[in-house]
Amino acid sequence: MKAQKTRVRFAPSPTGLLHVGNARTALYNWLFARHTGGEFLLRIEDTDLDRSEVKHEAQLMEDLRWLGLEWDEGPGVPGPHAPYRQSERLGIYREHTERLLREGKAYRCFCTAEELEAERARAVAAHRPQVYSGKCRGIDREESAKRAALGEAFAVRLRIPEHALRFHDIVRGEVEFASETVSDPILVRSSGVPVYNYVVTVDDALMEITHVIRGDDHLSNTPKQVAIYEAFGWKVPEFAHLSTILGSDRERLSKRHGATSIASFREMGILPEALVNYLALLGWGAEGGTRETFTEDELTKEFKLERVTASPAVFDWAKLHWLNRHYMKSAEIARLAELAWPYFEKAGLLAGQDAADQKVAAWLEALLAVFLPSLDQLDQLPAKAEFVFRMDVAAAKADPENAAVLGTEIAGKVLAAFAARVSAAAPGAVTAEQFKAWMNEIKTETGAKGKDLFHPVRIALTGAHSGPEFDKLIPMIEAGSVLEMPVYVESVRERVERFVRE
Repeated sequence: MKAQKTRVRFAPSPTGLLHVGNARTALYNWLFARHTGGEFLLRIEDTDLDRSEVKHEAQLMEDLRWLGLEWDEGPGVPGPHAPYRQSERLGIYREHTERLLREGKAYRCFCTAEELEAERARAVAAHRPQVYSGKCRGIDREESAKRAALGEAFAVRLRIPEHALRFHDIVRGEVEFASETVSDPILVRSSGVPVYNYVVTVDDALMEITHVIRGDDHLSNTPKQVAIYEAFGWKVPEFAHLSTILGSDRERLSKRHGATSIASFREMGILPEALVNYLALLGWGAEGGTRETFTEDELTKEFKLERVTASPAVFDWAKLHWLNRHYMKSAEIARLAELAWPYFEKAGLLAGQDAADQKVAAWLEALLAVFLPSLDQLDQLPAKAEFVFRMDVAAAKADPENAAVLGTEIAGKVLAAFAARVSAAAPGAVTAEQFKAWMNEIKTETGAKGKDLFHPVRIALTGAHSGPEFDKLIPMIEAGSVLEMPVYVESVRERVERFVRE
């Protein structure tokens, strides 16, 4: 018999942004499908009509594509299991509900909200599990149908069988729930809206999902879903419940720990390949456990659900930044410059400049190459490079650390000697070689060396006593000064003369 192809799904609700936890779930599903030669399906769970929005659905799909997680079947990629939005499948759920009622595997529950609350209160007072008593289980089917026909409000509940509900979890092993702890779950509310546990099970079965990979917050839902599979006579899929992602304080990751949405990481200038690599490591590791950088192809080859740990994963910003630096160093500089352009525009440094201007684009690539080693994420670039475009001399001199450097006698001699050479130099750009020769002359002339020699000059050129290497900085400044940009880049000569003058 031919083995069934593995099929997995990612089924987000379009009620907000795609966050780290759900993105990792999507990634693990995608990697498992690619590793096993299976199919990755996208389904939109939008039965919460009050909170579901089209803009959120569009953002979800954009984020998945940005991460490189293309789906084989789903919205925009039609297949044999359409439609892929639960709001378009309500007729399917009604048909299956009628079947369960007809077969006596589900029943109408006429209990009011007040009656159910009173039941819960009595259970709490008696220190008993807060499960439904099964009060409406024994209502005769004909009487039930008659009451419904007369307009009495009812919910539909599943009859939980009187045996333990078991399933295999690839991450946690064999799991078992006693039937009396599950109660008879509601399948359809009195409003006529089917509940999550019901529709997700029907959809997974009809879409031939073989493995359900999701967060461990769904673990308590699983026995109810297993009971629904059994009621229909469907094969129960394999499950893999992924551990919770924690913040640095060991509490569940949330907005208070910083950015958690994929859109936010993208806006910061975290590269998708860095984020995918990092998300993969949040609860999984390759054989050997020492390697931490993986290309998409390498992840696909290495990924196995058996390597996923049940222990919570801690989100580590330092590690994400380390990976982002790794991928920025290996990325094409033209791609990084294109990604960085909007940050400069937003900061007002390239506002109104034409991105198609080849001279400016080439200079921006050179600038990026200079500052790349100091970046954790691309949105830091304008602040780090702002002094190239404009420098506040008064602020530079007022800075306490700079003032301590400039206040020494040796600093005055170095700056005077440097300014004299700049003023006496022939018109044109100062070269890195020329600058090096000047600094050697000033060293001999003043006796200054090390920090005493270089820090005063660096402050005069950049406004800070630390920064990029001079042999890269000098040509970049001079090249920028001849470009026609809205924010004029001062040449080395102009910078030093203004610093001394002001």
